[in-house]
Amino acid sequence: MKLVYFAWVRERIGVAQEDVTPPEGVATVRDLLEWLKSRGDEYAEALKFPEAIRVAINQEHVRHDEPIAGAREIGLFPPMTGG
Repeated sequence: MKLVYFAWVRERIGVAQEDVTPPEGVATVRDLLEWLKSRGDEYAEALKFPEAIRVAINQEHVRHDEPIAGAREIGLFPPMTGG
């Protein structure tokens, strides 16, 4: 699946997007965020407050308990403010 990072998530991780194959057992958005945190210091720093990260699967915003099976693209966004 393709992961796309936006704003300061992208800046902290150091890449705009990447193709990944999560290990077996990574079934939900929450699982994916926890697995990503284990991939290195830059991921751990960007995702240290995973509950604050907004996520879109195939360009539709989803909750962290959403399954990721069949996802072609997952976007990770920092919290958004109005204005």
